[in-house]
Amino acid sequence: MGVYHINGGRRLNGQLNVYGGKNAILPILASVILNGSESIIHNCPKISDTDISIKILEELGCAVKYDGYTMSVDSSSADIHSVSTTLMREMRSSFIFLGGLLGRFHEVTISYPGGCELGERPINLHLEALRKMGAEITEASGFIKCKADDLKGARIDLSFPSVGATENIMLTAVLAQGETIIGNAAREPEIEDLQKFLNGMGAKVAGAGTSQVRIQGVKSLHRVEHTVMPDRIVAGTFLVAAAITGGKILLKNAAPEHMFPITYKLSEAGCTLDMKEGSIYLEAPAKIRPIELLRTHPHPGFPTDMQPQFMSLLTLASGVSVISETVFESRNKHVAELKRMGANIILAQDGTTAVIKGVGKLHGAVVESKDLRGGAALILAGLAAEGKTTVTRSRFVERGYIKIEQDLAKIGADITYEKADDKA
Repeated sequence: MGVYHINGGRRLNGQLNVYGGKNAILPILASVILNGSESIIHNCPKISDTDISIKILEELGCAVKYDGYTMSVDSSSADIHSVSTTLMREMRSSFIFLGGLLGRFHEVTISYPGGCELGERPINLHLEALRKMGAEITEASGFIKCKADDLKGARIDLSFPSVGATENIMLTAVLAQGETIIGNAAREPEIEDLQKFLNGMGAKVAGAGTSQVRIQGVKSLHRVEHTVMPDRIVAGTFLVAAAITGGKILLKNAAPEHMFPITYKLSEAGCTLDMKEGSIYLEAPAKIRPIELLRTHPHPGFPTDMQPQFMSLLTLASGVSVISETVFESRNKHVAELKRMGANIILAQDGTTAVIKGVGKLHGAVVESKDLRGGAALILAGLAAEGKTTVTRSRFVERGYIKIEQDLAKIGADITYEKADDKA
């Protein structure tokens, strides 16, 4: 944990490789418990959220080995069906272990999760679904206890296409009796990657990437080997880094087919893009154009995880842009920090709509990262700002980026990382 020091004003140019997706690896690691066997996973991102997932797996009794970016997990010796409160509080995605443990052991005790405080993220969708599948659930003293003598397939229609709920249902259903149908399922590419992983170990899952996912329960699962999909949010962050500094970038090991909502808005902002299989090239315009309206939505809409980075970009646009956040009501904690750097942003009283009037330049300042993507947005702003920017509380950024300072330095950024105590 530490701080980032950035001397801004350098145009970024060069090539970077995109690593495995944070939002793909976490549900995959939660599902390795299901096969009671070995799981070989390639292209694993070495981020702090992955480290926490490994600690949870080891706490459950799994044997975990990490060699480069390949992870081996043997869950045959797993015999514990509860996750400690300390680890649960480290990240929001820890709640996905609920489905895997319930599916394997038919019993689980878990506490409420932690992670970035982006607003209300109710877990009732998860619990209601599991009840329909036969789980008895009690909540007391901050703990959730689930038990099911028999898990049975059910028709579950989600009131909101929640990624976490869709994943938890999938994990619970693969070993349940009969067929489970998820209506209004989340359609994110990471759901498709989870389906590939589960089917690789013998599950029968179909429909991921559409609004209806069908899972036919099987009696047992087996060894699996899988390569994690590229991180579309990391890729988008690197593209914005080039755009905000007036530079050029070529991304390799990217998945353009997953990124059309992001690349479309970059084109609208004036960037030139060339997308081929496995790569994306971007060249920034002389001046960033404003975007009339950028509204976040579940996939295939514009991802909320890219909203803060685009806000940094639009602070330097030649006009007025509007951003409407519809997923997390507390997403915009980075606004006050961008204003410290000279940004002209008016935030609506409810905190979900921002009007950004482009300014001629940003200036360096000491700013505080308050969540993962907001921290990334402040680093991007620092790359374009005049003078020195210091971004504190790196622990948030480290949840989703592998040494972001080293990647940005490879393409010309003057950025360094200083270890410091930023637990506060």
